[in-house]
Amino acid sequence: MAFECSIDEAKRSFYTAANAIFGKIGRLASEEVTLHPLETKCIPVLLYGLEDLPLNKSQISSIDFVINRFFVKLCNTNNIEIVKCCQQEFCFSLPSITLARHTENILKTKLEFESSNWMKVRTAVFRVVS
Repeated sequence: MAFECSIDEAKRSFYTAANAIFGKIGRLASEEVTLHPLETKCIPVLLYGLEDLPLNKSQISSIDFVINRFFVKLCNTNNIEIVKCCQQEFCFSLPSITLARHTENILKTKLEFESSNWMKVRTAVFRVVS
């Protein structure tokens, strides 16, 4: 039996937040102004807790697709190459990259914590034995 996760609620919450922002700002503001609340409010909604889940490639691609669709709307194009150029121009990382970075940081912190606890236990045992 395998553990399976659904990311539908995360995507739905992202779309709700992103559409609310886009609905308020729309085409009145520049892309930079529109992207700032997207990065600070919507991306955290999308990624919340996902670094702890065993996501497969399909789910990770699905999360990136959500962002690509937003850029399609923002840049008013259906050309994925233009979307990628826009993302690069605005220094916008796809969620798969951000998620990989977060997961790596969590694992690194966990290893450092376990290593430091092991040293404390080792030192305590050494003192008891001596």
